Amino acid sequence: MTHGLDAAGLTLVPGQATVAVVGMPNTGKSTLFTQLTSAHAHIGNWPGLTVDLMQAELNLEGRSVQLVDLPGIYDLRGHSEDEAVVRRFLESTSVDLVVVILNASQIDRQLRLALQVRQLGLPALLLLNMADEARRFGVGIDLDQLARQLELPVLLISAKYRQGLAQARQAIARELTAAVPGAACPVRDLEIRLAAADDDLAGSMESILRAAVTFPAQWRDALTRRLDRWLLHPVLGLPIFFLVMALMFQTIYALGVPMQGALGTLISNFSQYVLSPLLVSWPPFLRGFIIDGLVLGIGTVSAFLPVIFLFFLAMGVVEDSGYLSRAAFLMDAFMERLGLDGRSFVLSLMGFGCNVPAILGTRVMRSSGLRLLSMLIIPFSLCSARLNVFLFMASVFFAPRQAALVIFGLYLLSFGAAILTALLFKGRFASEEALVLELPPYRLPTIPQVLRRAWAEVRHFWFWARRFIIFGVVSIWLLNNLPLGVAPASAQSLSGHLGELLQPLLAPIGINPRLTVALVFGFIAKEIVLGGLAVIYGQTASSGALGHALASEVSWVQAVSFMLFTLLYTPCLSTVAVIRTESKRLGFTIFSVLWSLILAWLVSFCFYQLAWLVGWR
Repeated sequence: MTHGLDAAGLTLVPGQATVAVVGMPNTGKSTLFTQLTSAHAHIGNWPGLTVDLMQAELNLEGRSVQLVDLPGIYDLRGHSEDEAVVRRFLESTSVDLVVVILNASQIDRQLRLALQVRQLGLPALLLLNMADEARRFGVGIDLDQLARQLELPVLLISAKYRQGLAQARQAIARELTAAVPGAACPVRDLEIRLAAADDDLAGSMESILRAAVTFPAQWRDALTRRLDRWLLHPVLGLPIFFLVMALMFQTIYALGVPMQGALGTLISNFSQYVLSPLLVSWPPFLRGFIIDGLVLGIGTVSAFLPVIFLFFLAMGVVEDSGYLSRAAFLMDAFMERLGLDGRSFVLSLMGFGCNVPAILGTRVMRSSGLRLLSMLIIPFSLCSARLNVFLFMASVFFAPRQAALVIFGLYLLSFGAAILTALLFKGRFASEEALVLELPPYRLPTIPQVLRRAWAEVRHFWFWARRFIIFGVVSIWLLNNLPLGVAPASAQSLSGHLGELLQPLLAPIGINPRLTVALVFGFIAKEIVLGGLAVIYGQTASSGALGHALASEVSWVQAVSFMLFTLLYTPCLSTVAVIRTESKRLGFTIFSVLWSLILAWLVSFCFYQLAWLVGWR
């Protein structure tokens, strides 16, 4: 269904009920939202809020409602930005039903949130998620007694395994049907109402838990305790983590490169045996534009989508298993010395997929200094767009085992750049915000769910990047082939002039005029770099011709310098735009761009000049 947008950008449907989903972090709230809405979720801008929220249209027994996924919070009276967002949403939006998601195995620590929602007088439904874990840990819940105590309907579900979802949909529909038409309105005096009942919450929780919940005499999660002895070991924990990451990248490389090659060959054969004969009668300039510009550039980038899919698949497994939270815990003490915390480390890991959502994630930080310093380091994360460039370059200039180590080394360097940046600027962006981090039990990731998420990420990557890729490869092809009558990509072409213009700056780091053009367009989007190289050299990566063309005029030292510069230099235009939006400071945005550019040039210069001093070629 197509919706109209109001002036604030909010998707509005007159007369449609609004259901808000509220819950603590790591309760499976987003999993439930995804399971209920499938692929129909989208971002909505809500009046009165400075952030976008995930929303979706949900059909319940013939009735259409809009489901809104609010940020995960610990307390409606908390001081984090996410908690403020939830409060402002409830104060500014007419909500017909609040669906509260709690972790059934941790109900003794999370029931407070449900009691706060009840105190506001909002129609509510309590879903106790992760029922499988509650059973495994020996937590018993009398649902009828709990519902009577809370005066709310209560259901036990497992969103991960889709258990109880049909009953949850029915319960939502039933509560909406029972609601008084037109009774929904924003919450007035929210803070006052919450404060009035705050003193009674502890006693109410104890009374309800005693009446409706039984806990085991000894917690049964022996597996988590055994694993954490090693994975959270004060000495061995970090080496194990980096070993796991190295093995993950080695596996991605070993599986992804053959898949990339097969897809690339398919695209190349299509261009050579199908498209070229069809366009043989077209004017040479137009035929070259389509085959050597669009198809060659876009096809080269598309061939790397399997590698990106494997990356998101692996990261999904690490995240769903509960190990990512351990990584934040392990790194928190170290990050604190840098003026950051464990959340900054997790967001940097998220940046390996894409810098944009990672920077958006800094909203969970209350401290302005912590948020700005995190924004400064996140763009150094080796995002998936840069990954396809490095996979190609490494495969051309190094043997397979060496290539995997080069890729891993680039990931380590991205951490090094972030650490150096934090050390240099932590005094300028100071923070005293404490980190609250919950370690979930270890879980077996569900394969269908991880596959769906990886596919969604790849689809999002391609949807987000395709406009930049098309613009970039077309622009580079035109620069290579204009003015008419000159040899493509020659010194007389526009690209040749551009490359020569920047040579005084880039020649000291070993980057020739052709590589320079790719880097210039890489500022728009790093996805363009590889497609741009294919267009500049007039060769496809899949056939090996592009690799041969590069290797014939670029040494491995120049290739590494190029990769170092690509890793660290100015982030893509989308990242810059998000930094500007989230920081709300033009000066900080300019500073972040200039710093990354300066650092990239210095690192590449030191490597390239040192390599020549020691006689490497």
